[in-house]
Amino acid sequence: MKYFPVFLRRLVNGLLGTLFAAATAFAAPGAHGPNGEHLDAPAASGGAINSAPRFEAQSDMFEVVGRLQGGEFSMLINRFATNEPVLDAKVEIESGALKAQARFHADLGDYAVDDAAMLKALSLPGEHPLVITVLAGTEADLLDGSLRVTAAAEAHGHGASYWVGGALAVAVFLAAGFYYSRRSKSPRTPGMGAVQ
Repeated sequence: MKYFPVFLRRLVNGLLGTLFAAATAFAAPGAHGPNGEHLDAPAASGGAINSAPRFEAQSDMFEVVGRLQGGEFSMLINRFATNEPVLDAKVEIESGALKAQARFHADLGDYAVDDAAMLKALSLPGEHPLVITVLAGTEADLLDGSLRVTAAAEAHGHGASYWVGGALAVAVFLAAGFYYSRRSKSPRTPGMGAVQ
């Protein structure tokens, strides 16, 4: 029991390192390099993080980068000329006969579609043509492109739910470890041992 807090520290440091590495792997959509070039091209190496189906579209006004993962279709929208994020706009996604509104997440600055019918259709392997409607104040634009889903990407999307379940299990384990380590350090009242 004496080494339990050291184990917890190492486990937390490992988890934080993994989360930091995953967070830095995602670039903002339309990130600009020193010469003004867009740096949101797909990475050459196909790691597990980049295997989620990805959608990109741009117009003279806006650019959109979207990913299908974690039980939603998440999009980041920027102004094409300035790379400024477009916040709190009205965004609609259309694929074939299906339409769905995207909710704006102020904490992350993204737009997410969690409509079950849309996600089910987009999760099927194949090419999915998409039209994104963006209404930002007095500006309106349509951006179109396609989302390509492979069988491997579909399996990866289902595996994400297992990862979330594993993360919750680790969180419960850490909470229990913290509780028991604090409990073992609490002072004991003398004379409260076994009855003589």
